[in-house]
Amino acid sequence: MPRISGVPIPDNKIISVALTYIYGIGSVLSSKILKEAQIKPNVKASLLKPEELNLIKDIIEKNYKIEGGLRREIMTHIKRLKDIGSWRGMRHMKKLPVRGQTTRTNTRTVKGNVRKTMGSGRKPAATPT
Repeated sequence: MPRISGVPIPDNKIISVALTYIYGIGSVLSSKILKEAQIKPNVKASLLKPEELNLIKDIIEKNYKIEGGLRREIMTHIKRLKDIGSWRGMRHMKKLPVRGQTTRTNTRTVKGNVRKTMGSGRKPAATPT
């Protein structure tokens, strides 16, 4: 199982999909990296030569922020929003949706609400004796 920047890449997947297992690399960026490295995107990750893997590692490390560095940068941006007391920062503090979504009905997962609708959690009807 090859490793790129500390992340194990699955052997049985094609390399364009396998690169998306790295935090910060999606399908578009993965195809861009493979085009730059001149590697066919439909080759299995287990069939890549060590030189090709090293070339991919070099391209990623030189040009893109991934994994820990990217997570740290995102955390500092959110911390800055909280510190200045912006609307988005307050939404982050309250653990509510930040990007303008409605909260009247559709934020059960974010708010941690238990379903309180009519049919959920209802006791079964008593059987007649």
